[in-house]
Amino acid sequence: MSNTPEGYEHAYADVNGTKLHYVVGGEGEPLFLMTGYPRTWYYYHRVMPKLAEHFRVHVVEIRGMGDSGKPESGYDKKNMAQDVYELIRSLGYEQVYVEGEDIGGMVAWSLAVNHPEVVKKLIVADGVHPNDGMYKFSMVQPPEAREMLFPFWWVMGQIPELPAKLYAGKGREIIDWNIAKIGGDSPEVFTEDVRSAAAAGYDTPESIEATNRWFETLYQDIIDYNGYPKLSMPLVYFSGKLMPVSAAMVDLMVDDVTYVEFPGAGHFLAEERPEQFVAEILKVFGA
Repeated sequence: MSNTPEGYEHAYADVNGTKLHYVVGGEGEPLFLMTGYPRTWYYYHRVMPKLAEHFRVHVVEIRGMGDSGKPESGYDKKNMAQDVYELIRSLGYEQVYVEGEDIGGMVAWSLAVNHPEVVKKLIVADGVHPNDGMYKFSMVQPPEAREMLFPFWWVMGQIPELPAKLYAGKGREIIDWNIAKIGGDSPEVFTEDVRSAAAAGYDTPESIEATNRWFETLYQDIIDYNGYPKLSMPLVYFSGKLMPVSAAMVDLMVDDVTYVEFPGAGHFLAEERPEQFVAEILKVFGA
């Protein structure tokens, strides 16, 4: 991709029966960043140059995303965390800093539970691990609840065959809807390159089917979660306007959590608030 930030390069690794694509650059301790729906590695492009001044940054496209592999199975978050664990080990790292958002946050959470020895410190942004609280997200909600969060894609991802037909060629419409509904107070940051890069990552039949599987597996993810202990390592949780939705669940799931609010921001913090995002990363990870 021609607009890859200076000093970064694209790389691939064969791990856990699939291929992971990641963009890597900078010097320092290793930092792994993972985003989610509906984004690709390009979501982080505004913060990558500054972070590379302090860290060896790895922006990982999780299984099913962008240029990573899109196998037919393995999209439960425990297995996706195994993907990332094997990537970390294949690069020779003992421990890394981890920040994950949305689906990437679920994977980061699972990585911290199942492989705590590789996670030096953890940040999650709007990415609560699937848990019983998700059963309370009814598809019949009053208008004010629908304005806050109405995750129809959770349901669509569990319907066989139909989503790929409905979503085909609609990537840009889906991106624009997400920005309008769960973006924040700075719509001007979602420039044409941001919108088109995101849409391109979700506009092929293969991509649609793969990313639907992130949601198809939520039921298994909840079963797995119910067999886990509480997250024992300290968690720093980033959020904007979705903080009330997330915090109510997170409080029950961890022993030690610090909330960091991004006032006025929506679901896309690294795009909407890049300066605050970098500052908070540096504060938490001590660079």
